Amino acid sequence: MGFMDNLKAKLAPAKDKVSDLALQHGDKIGQGLDKAAHTVDSKTKGKYSDKIESGTGKAKNALDRLSHKDGGSTPPPPAAS
Repeated sequence: MGFMDNLKAKLAPAKDKVSDLALQHGDKIGQGLDKAAHTVDSKTKGKYSDKIESGTGKAKNALDRLSHKDGGSTPPPPAAS
């Protein structure tokens, strides 16, 4: 077994745990992402709004992928904010 195979085998339980937590608390995590994005956007006076929105969208997509457990099909599209 190679180094990467060993690493994947050791991290598999952690990924399952993170996936379970994302499934249970995905709505709270999403709300936290929105709140953080709003705070940063207001502190920067809207200067980086497009980048903040893009980063928040990517984080929410990653959260959806982590919490989605139906055999690998694509998760539903994120709700418009």
